[in-house]
Amino acid sequence: MTLGTTIALLGQLTDIARIWYALPLLIAISLVYGATRHERAKEVLIHAGRFLYWTFIFFGIILGLVWFGGYWN
Repeated sequence: MTLGTTIALLGQLTDIARIWYALPLLIAISLVYGATRHERAKEVLIHAGRFLYWTFIFFGIILGLVWFGGYWN
């Protein structure tokens, strides 16, 4: 394995690691959005959980379309 290949692989790993910053951001957005709709903590957490679930489903569908589109090209 050459030095250039190693550097390219390490660059890709750091791009993958950046995606983990999205998880706390999505959790915070879900909690804030739930808190704007409800006042009780239990209702906020239930709403935030549903919002987070549907957000992951939506992102999963988009990821699947992009991944499938990559094979199409």
